[in-house]
Amino acid sequence: MARSTSASPASSERPSGGVGVGVAIALALVWSAAQAKEPPRQGLADMLLEYLGVRYPGTPLGGHILYVSVQRQQLFHVVDGRVRDSYPIATARAGLGNTADSFRTPPGLHRVVEKIGGGLPPGAVLKDRRPTGEVADLARADRSRDVITSRILRLEGLEDGVNRGGGVDSYARQIYVHGTGDEGSLNTPSSMGCVRMGNADIIALFDQVPVGTLVVILDN
Repeated sequence: MARSTSASPASSERPSGGVGVGVAIALALVWSAAQAKEPPRQGLADMLLEYLGVRYPGTPLGGHILYVSVQRQQLFHVVDGRVRDSYPIATARAGLGNTADSFRTPPGLHRVVEKIGGGLPPGAVLKDRRPTGEVADLARADRSRDVITSRILRLEGLEDGVNRGGGVDSYARQIYVHGTGDEGSLNTPSSMGCVRMGNADIIALFDQVPVGTLVVILDN
């Protein structure tokens, strides 16, 4: 879930976040080659790193990188240039977008700026980034409630005018990667702007990635 700020949108939606066309097409072709089979994970990682190097020159690309593929509703955890894991996710029901009050998932380059919820039991409900004491019944999802559960990776945008500053600031919008009380919603765009994950998955990911991890959200 993403709580929007009260600021009026400062610019029109930027659904692609300035994705380089050539590398974005190449990433799409890597996916196309994987129809009905396990994706060529190392080829995907290689193309991702090539894209990041071209799009964001000078950005350190060693260590951990999280790649959110919106079209595939998958999050890939890349470590030192190799795909370690992939997870089903849910991005925004309203699609990609960067402005406040849009309830859309912001595209582009981010980083993990804060890790919240370490040590909480699976399904623990958080509100305003604090545990409420409630533990969601994960076997009986209440779809009338959009609750944040288990762990939060809070994101900060790194691109001025795209996901940082003014009315497009991902940190001010409270964009997270987080656990959900409705795991049945995964694999389908269904969130209010954040990136939802299964509870076991977000706990595993939380324990592996450090603050400062790059997160790139792409519409492919």
